[in-house]
Amino acid sequence: MTVPVQVTFRDIPHSDAIETYVRERAAKLETFSTRIIGCHVAVEAPHKHQHTGRHFRVRIDLTVPGTEVVVSHAPDESSANEDAHAAIDDAFDRLGRRLEDHLRRQRGDVKSREEPYRDGRVSKLWTYEGYGFIETPDAGEVYFHRNSVLHHAFDRLKIGSAVRFVEELGEKGPQASTVILAG
Repeated sequence: MTVPVQVTFRDIPHSDAIETYVRERAAKLETFSTRIIGCHVAVEAPHKHQHTGRHFRVRIDLTVPGTEVVVSHAPDESSANEDAHAAIDDAFDRLGRRLEDHLRRQRGDVKSREEPYRDGRVSKLWTYEGYGFIETPDAGEVYFHRNSVLHHAFDRLKIGSAVRFVEELGEKGPQASTVILAG
């Protein structure tokens, strides 16, 4: 880390054990990225509950090039938040997941939802049954159902209509998951 980890205590006395634990968890963040600029962790216990005791709140501000990743683990009624170490673990686990997501997006590793479209022509059509077949350029046939035709264009299809489609393997062979009327 470029800047040392800052640990702040609010509404609770300073604890060397908690500060050491926070610094150890923060050091592990460098396994995700060596480009972390800074980290500020605030540990607080806003008020003591009459029946359940004190709940801890942990807020982490992590600065990386181009953005800031923030996690705030607020107390709820679970007993896990009565232990400062458990609340710190929860917050750092959430921060780790968010940091991984941010780094994945930055690298461009996010899955692309675009499927490769193929060109074809409607070769057989049963409009009353709601399905048909597309002839591919390599003389294959691909089944399609009216539900896979986009923009409610099934009723406008005719034998010989040019279409673009996404092919996938169905139970009985190749089928089109998405069909677009060309033109």
